[in-house]
Amino acid sequence: MHGTAAGAAELARAVAKGVGGESGVEVGICPPMAHLAQCLQLVAGSAVTVGGQDCSEHSEGAYTGEVSAGMLAELGCRWVLLGHSERRAHFGESDALIARKWAAARTAGLTPIVCVGESLAEREAGKAEEAVRGQLAPLLEAGLCGNGRGAGRGDGGGDVIAYEPVWAIGTGKTASPEQAQAMHAFIRSAAAERAPKAAAAMRVLYGGSVKADNAAALFAAEDIDGGLIGGAALNAEAFIAIVKAAAAS
Repeated sequence: MHGTAAGAAELARAVAKGVGGESGVEVGICPPMAHLAQCLQLVAGSAVTVGGQDCSEHSEGAYTGEVSAGMLAELGCRWVLLGHSERRAHFGESDALIARKWAAARTAGLTPIVCVGESLAEREAGKAEEAVRGQLAPLLEAGLCGNGRGAGRGDGGGDVIAYEPVWAIGTGKTASPEQAQAMHAFIRSAAAERAPKAAAAMRVLYGGSVKADNAAALFAAEDIDGGLIGGAALNAEAFIAIVKAAAAS
């Protein structure tokens, strides 16, 4: 929840101008809801796609203040973030609710980017994998990788998980490339227990204080397919440098 309309416009223009020649890299921005329409117009025709930061589990109805996945799709959004650690912590979003939002987003034609990750206490207790497995379970049941009763496409190519260790969000701390790779490999293996081919096609992004100076080392890891960028995305120059690092990996 950052920025004025003018600031969002400046950032969107700068990003759209600064990326586009990077082979094999998709670039998306997820502005605050109030700035979505403006940013969609500003990046139209560029290599930059746009997503929402959240959506409702409901398609419509008496849910004042909510935004449906269908509304985001109608605007022209491609992506929607779901289950960010801040949504889980500040708004009490459960794994089951996030799975329902995932199904709603897929039904509307959006590609959800679902965030999972452990707290510092869970990591120090040796329960990091257990925590992440618990967050993935309802998604797999709902249809992630085409395994459940929900809206999964079946090939995994449209599925995106973002691993964000909660202890590395906004703290300046970053998981080492080895720590990040280990959890990314675990996430893929957990999905592969149900659908090996789809799990191989699923994209797993790292989202824990990615910066221009650590992006290359992170993206070089075998199971890290990209980044979910937080604070660095508020600076166009820093964000573009991360995009360049992804292209070079």
